[in-house]
Amino acid sequence: MQIPHFSETNHPLVKSLFHHTDSELVSLFQCHPDSGRYFAAIFCRYSPIVYTLIRHSARSPVQADYLFALTWRHIYYELGGFNASSDPSNQESLTLQNWLINQTAYCINEIEVPPTEAIHYSLKTTSPPLWCYVEQALEQLPPMLRLMVLMAQTFHWSETRIAAYLQAEGETISPTEVANFLQEGYRMLEEKLPTDIRSIYLGENLLPPASTQ
Repeated sequence: MQIPHFSETNHPLVKSLFHHTDSELVSLFQCHPDSGRYFAAIFCRYSPIVYTLIRHSARSPVQADYLFALTWRHIYYELGGFNASSDPSNQESLTLQNWLINQTAYCINEIEVPPTEAIHYSLKTTSPPLWCYVEQALEQLPPMLRLMVLMAQTFHWSETRIAAYLQAEGETISPTEVANFLQEGYRMLEEKLPTDIRSIYLGENLLPPASTQ
């Protein structure tokens, strides 16, 4: 079994965090919700363990990749409530690694993965942390823009088909107007992504090496 390599592991913003302990990274993630680098660093540290557990339980590589992404999305939303004890003598303390293993086991047992042919997610093109932050940014778009972006990007509908669908729903809109709305939607979506996520995943040279202030 080959464990995927993720390019963000080599990004300066992420590499500069590798010296932090698990509890420090979790604290930084919880204290700085507008920054994505801390979640990316946790992902890079623990993705091999999570992927190995999932790959052994999935029927196909495509299903494994999709469940891997869904698991990290679940972890992203649950991590805000994680509380690890910093006292190593506390035998009942839950380490981040053990917590992640428990979350992974939960997802393996509870998430019903669709058949391979119904999965359109590609791990090579969309890393799970990017997916999490794009999804979060999508939720902040106006409903009409969000719908158009989803139809264009998820279902690969053309402007003409999107316009026809919206017209059937009672909206007076042309394909040209749809194209303009889509450009506005993409611009707003990118703006709502954390600045460091845009730097790590979109190649924007926006930030100096990460600080941990």
